[in-house]
Parts: sequence; structure tokens; C-alpha cells
Amino acid sequence: MKRYLIPMLLAGIFTVTGVQAEQYAIDTKGAHAFIQFRIKHLGYSWLFGRFNQFGGQFTYDEKNPSASKISVDIDPASVDSNHAERDKHLRSDEFLHVSKFPKAGFVSTSYEESSDGKGVLKGDLTLRGVTKPVVIQTEMIGNGPDPWGGYRRGFFGTTEIALADYGIPFDLGPAARKVQLELSVEGIRQ
Repeated sequence: MKRYLIPMLLAGIFTVTGVQAEQYAIDTKGAHAFIQFRIKHLGYSWLFGRFNQFGGQFTYDEKNPSASKISVDIDPASVDSNHAERDKHLRSDEFLHVSKFPKAGFVSTSYEESSDGKGVLKGDLTLRGVTKPVVIQTEMIGNGPDPWGGYRRGFFGTTEIALADYGIPFDLGPAARKVQLELSVEGIRQ
């Protein structure tokens, strides 16, 4: 009996502590989540775009925000800069090389939140077959019931990555070597 008691107690502890973390599915069906980017074009203007196909989930524990986690899967072939020829170029081997690397994504490794709802989310971003750590500055936008009987929670985040870190060989000059990412995530509690 003793050899079963410890595993049973541990299972009970993990079950009780796990109940506090709420599970959310990122609302991409309702288009209430976005992964957008901007990069300087030759240093003369901003070029904006987004990824249209992605999905994921996150957990959030109000009593212990640092236990929160998120994972996002991205289809890099869904890149959309509002210009078909440019998008074709972005999908090519000079940029995202989607025929060889059809998947991208992010998995968090830690989250620290301050009392004002801002936080720092750390994790691993995989793009073009390369995985590198990134730091995302976050802000909780809000949470509460929705008109359809559900409950939602939303965050906004920003980060910057260097194209060369992910093996992207195309170079439009010094002003266009880094891309800024903006992430708007609205989750529906499950």
C-alpha cells in the first residue's frame, strides 16, 4: 500500500494545482488573433504583412501568472503582404523557403507578469527550420465574458528578430535586417 500512496498523493497535488490554470484556444476562426510583421523597405518606408493561418492554445493562472504557457503553430506559406508577387518572393528560398520548411511556431519557456498587466514572455521561435530564443514584451488587454456565453482573455505582444538569425539570406541593406513582430492573441476559455 505504501508504494502506491506517494504516487497517489503526487497525482492529487498536480490535479489540484493544475485546476487553477485556465485553458484557452486562440480564436483564429473568428479572426480575433493576429500575427503581423513590419520591416523597413530599403530604409525608406515600412512594409507590413501578416500570417493568415495559425493556431494554438495557452494557459493562464491568475494566482500564479508565471505558470502560464503558450504554444502557437504557424503556416509560413500563409504570409500576406497585400501584394501577390511579393508574397510569392517571401515564400521562396530567399526568404521563408516554405517548400522546405512548411512549419513555424513558438513555444514559451517562461512568463513574468508585473502588477500592471505587462509582462515578459520568453520562448523558442522556429522559423525556416531554425529555433532561437526570443523575448516578447506583453500587455494583458482584458478578460471577461463574451456575448455568446463564453469567457475570453486577450494579450498583445511585440518582439524583434534578425533575419540572419533564422538563415534568411536575402539582404535589402542595413535598415532591413530586422523584422518587428506584433502579436494580438484573444483566447476562448475551454
